[in-house]
Amino acid sequence: MDAISALSGIASAFGLSGSAGLNAYIPLLIVALAGRFPNDDPLLSLAEPYNVITSWWAIGLLVVLLAVEITVDKVPAIDSINDVIQTFVRPTAGALLFAANADVITDLNPILALVAGLLLAGGVHATKAVARPAVTTTTAGTGNWFISLVEDVVAFFLSVLSVLLPILALMLLFGLIIGVIWLVRRRRGRELAYE
Repeated sequence: MDAISALSGIASAFGLSGSAGLNAYIPLLIVALAGRFPNDDPLLSLAEPYNVITSWWAIGLLVVLLAVEITVDKVPAIDSINDVIQTFVRPTAGALLFAANADVITDLNPILALVAGLLLAGGVHATKAVARPAVTTTTAGTGNWFISLVEDVVAFFLSVLSVLLPILALMLLFGLIIGVIWLVRRRRGRELAYE
């Protein structure tokens, strides 16, 4: 494997794991579909045992789980319960997505890949979990559906980019992380100024 392919595989793994921190089922479904289509030459080649998500029953289950997640995350109060449940699901999905990348799993210890994906998706989810109460407080819960929609759109585009243009996806992920850190620090600075 050449250096470009290795970098591309790692960038794809980072992008998919990061998007799993926002919505676990969007990147899982995109990877499952990319591993299945086109029929003669799928976009992704998943290593064993991760290729099980390309089966029709797994794709169907992911569609149902995604529909439930998208719906539940838009309802005030229920979205908070969903976030607690997703605290376990999103990091797990991130770990699996990181490890499932065939280019990475063959060159990287599977345990290290799982841990990296777990930490990345868990970190993105934790950042989201910290930011969401601020939105709830400032909008009395009425802005949560919009923030959830934005998170879903970002997870979708980051996932698609991670499959098709992984280096660009990695740059976008780092840009988003830097932007969120800047916003959190700016907000804390304002809160300290008002005390």
